[in-house]
Amino acid sequence: MAAAARAGRRGVPEARLLVALLLLALVVSGHCLDAHHRGLKRRRRKHEIHSPIKTVVVVVMENRSFDHILGWLRRTRPDIDGLTGRESNHLNASDPSSPEIFVTDEAGYVDSDPGHGFEDIREQIFGSADTSAVPPPMSGFAQNARGMGLGMAQNVMSGFKPDAIPVYASLADEFAVFDRWFASVPTSTQPNRLFVHSATSHGLTFNARKDLIHGFPQKTIFDSLEENGLSFGIYYQNIPATLFYQSLRRLKHLVKFHQYSLKFKLHAKWGKLPNYAVIEQRYFDCEMFPANDDHPSHDVARGQRFVKEVYETLRASPQWNETAMIITYDEHGGFYDHVPTPVVGVPQPDGIVGPDPYYFKFERLGVRVPAFLISPWIEKGTVIHEPNGPQESSQYEHSSIPATVKKLFNLHSNFLTKRDAWAGTFENYFKMRKTPRTDCPDVGAVLLLGS
Repeated sequence: MAAAARAGRRGVPEARLLVALLLLALVVSGHCLDAHHRGLKRRRRKHEIHSPIKTVVVVVMENRSFDHILGWLRRTRPDIDGLTGRESNHLNASDPSSPEIFVTDEAGYVDSDPGHGFEDIREQIFGSADTSAVPPPMSGFAQNARGMGLGMAQNVMSGFKPDAIPVYASLADEFAVFDRWFASVPTSTQPNRLFVHSATSHGLTFNARKDLIHGFPQKTIFDSLEENGLSFGIYYQNIPATLFYQSLRRLKHLVKFHQYSLKFKLHAKWGKLPNYAVIEQRYFDCEMFPANDDHPSHDVARGQRFVKEVYETLRASPQWNETAMIITYDEHGGFYDHVPTPVVGVPQPDGIVGPDPYYFKFERLGVRVPAFLISPWIEKGTVIHEPNGPQESSQYEHSSIPATVKKLFNLHSNFLTKRDAWAGTFENYFKMRKTPRTDCPDVGAVLLLGS
């Protein structure tokens, strides 16, 4: 596996070191308030939100492609662009006579971790180092995985039966699923997570520990919310990855970070959730507190339990009728997807180019990933395909989140980068109804399989 892919692996000792360094950075960087933030008035006139949505909750799971998680929903939902069973990859992408690996519905709850660094994903999408094909053939997944063993080649071509992922299948049936949502950049976790709240990775193309500890200076949606007098909060479990943004390390933002198990359910019950709430999982696997982020080799059943808990907590909240929950995955994790990655018309966010040897310009997206839109304002069984603008080449990707929040909340701040100005938005899906639904289901009775 490529070095960049290996950088995405996580061990508990490294996690503890990273947590300690991030907490230290949070304390020592609190004095670094720039002139703009020092000049903000403490008292503001209350910002008016004209949308029925007053609270947006964001959950970003880990390392699964759309076809891997939701592709087989097509069996009962032909309106979803999923799998037919005819999709395949050759073990040698340049040799059509090499063995052919077809997709299956036999994915396991606990999988090994496929390659998902920059070089791996380039091979998965294009089948080689040549990135000139338009559209990309999506032909190199099995070839890339074969280096880890023939069994891994079959693993990356496998997806889940709908009854094996009952929470995700139920949410897709009861609310909205996007079948054209892509990772923002064709590389690993942290660059994509940075895009979620800032529409750029500030040039990061792999999980560079030194850069992550130093933090990233770009403006975020959290800054825009603050400029407009709106609230935000981060509910974390074992590490808040949002601390990779330098602006969130300011001492004044300490009160915005809440331990999930202590505060999330209380805030929801009291109707005190902020306008923008980020729910962070347990990213690291510990004996007493197993990971629930869906990252291989973490158990997908635990990820479903986590998503179910967040959904049911929101559904029971007095804020439910003004809430939208967005669930997506940071990147595809090396698992197969048949929909070609967009490579034309994708704008470079901020003019920053990635490091050598590739000097990536951020002008193509990553692989398609699952994404859900959950709210009592969403019609049952909605499928969201490609967006209608703002540009002809626009797509749904992680930058769609800050772009939509700007429109939903009538933020006067500018777009964060050229990328969120370009990304598709989904605020109109909350305008399909005159009143919120009263039939949103309780998924608590769903039997969860797995360990």
